Amino acid sequence: MSKGGRSKSSDLRKPLLWSDAEPVERLCIDDMLQKYCGEFGWWQLRHFVLTSMAWALEAFHTMVVIFADREPKWRCLAGGGGCSAEAKSVCGLEPGSWEWIGGTGSSTVAEFGLICGEKYKVGLVQALFFGGCLIGAGVFGHLSDSKLGRKGSLVVVCILNAIFGCLTSISPNYWIYALLRFLTGFSTGGVGLCAFVLATEPVGPIKRGIAGMSTFYFFSGGIALLSGIAYVFRSWRSLYIATSIPSILFLFIILPFISESPRWYLIRGRFQDAMEVMHKIAKSNKKHLPNGVILAIDEEANDTSSDKETQLESKEIMTGSVVDVLRSPLTRVRLFLAVAINFFCSIVYYGLSLNVVNLGTNLYLNVFLNAVSEFPAFLLTALLLDKYGRKPLSIWTQWFSGVFCLVGGLMKGDGMWKTMRMVCSILGIFGMAGTYNLLFIYTIELFPTVVRNAALGCAAQAAQMGAILAPVIVVLGQQVPFLVFGVCGIAGGVLAFYLPETLNRPLYDTMAGIEEGEKE
Repeated sequence: MSKGGRSKSSDLRKPLLWSDAEPVERLCIDDMLQKYCGEFGWWQLRHFVLTSMAWALEAFHTMVVIFADREPKWRCLAGGGGCSAEAKSVCGLEPGSWEWIGGTGSSTVAEFGLICGEKYKVGLVQALFFGGCLIGAGVFGHLSDSKLGRKGSLVVVCILNAIFGCLTSISPNYWIYALLRFLTGFSTGGVGLCAFVLATEPVGPIKRGIAGMSTFYFFSGGIALLSGIAYVFRSWRSLYIATSIPSILFLFIILPFISESPRWYLIRGRFQDAMEVMHKIAKSNKKHLPNGVILAIDEEANDTSSDKETQLESKEIMTGSVVDVLRSPLTRVRLFLAVAINFFCSIVYYGLSLNVVNLGTNLYLNVFLNAVSEFPAFLLTALLLDKYGRKPLSIWTQWFSGVFCLVGGLMKGDGMWKTMRMVCSILGIFGMAGTYNLLFIYTIELFPTVVRNAALGCAAQAAQMGAILAPVIVVLGQQVPFLVFGVCGIAGGVLAFYLPETLNRPLYDTMAGIEEGEKE
């Protein structure tokens, strides 16, 4: 009786995995995508666009402080004694002799009095936000590789972003505001991380590079859109609500149409779920996935053992962590290099971007143009990525940025040299924006699926540390920051020499798979 029951149960599972009438062909996901499902068809395009919209949410929560924490313009009150319109700052002016244009509700600086001796608190809030991002990237990097999965983690961070963002809008004082920005940073640190991996993992190896590079258009597009939102919502409280509502909309309108990564299903031992996603990909792409073809992790692909069902049933769920990355000499070196390069890149990228508020022109227009100016860098690196490879591009884009930063640091800050330094800054951002884009796709290709998000989380944490340090470097003066950014760019390019090329290489699933594959 028990034997018959087992046979019946087995028959119910077999249609999803293979057919008795056909020989079993065991393929890893990359091979199945290339051979049967399609590397980047309609299914991947739709899934990629929907998932990558989360990057705009990250841009909202990250860059909203440019407008919310700005220092508004001020003016003297009629009859205000001791107030002079020629004064460069309100520091030293008599209370009641001047007022903020737009009122105290226009920004946190005006409402919480973050001026003069309290001005450091503006930078402290930004540092706390990136500190939260640093912690969140590590936490959600681990959770998305383990229990929650890529989609599950994205659901959680969207919920937290919406809650913390809305609560920030009713902050009664500065310290509550700072705490909520830290918590928002914690959840924001997992948004781009989870969205990037979820968007690129179902893409085939040949198309994965250009797809991964394209995700940053959504981040820059989010910044450009933010400038328009901030122009409409001039109060900092209403602005936080306006930038938090999209997270709620994404949660209920977009996420239901996004699938979990088949790679995550595979390493968690959920073979049927993984096969269901692969069948959906093939069907949507108008391809045919035969019943006799099943998924396998790297080291089991093309295994000819006869008892396939027994292997599937006995397969343990595979999980990994940073400890596993550090345990292997191969991935340990890669992790150290990826962390260092992301750290240097972030210092330069965020450091050069912080000068937007110091240009003295229209802030909304400046932020919009700064975001749009990154598009050509993304396009150029995407076009060259599969032609020249990840390694050469990562070297030359960092050196391109570093050289112009060094040149800008050697120039004076007045007259014609002021304009030339601005040009050097723009070219420095152009080069480092391309690097920043490239590093995400490069990093995920350096590590196997079982630890991919954990490794990417470490790289993201290093980038957040660079973002925390960038404002400190900016306040050192006019020439020193450029010189520091230049050294960081050159150093990052040198370190990239020691990374392997990953162009057209498979995405390995396990630690054993990548070690065996690299040996071959």
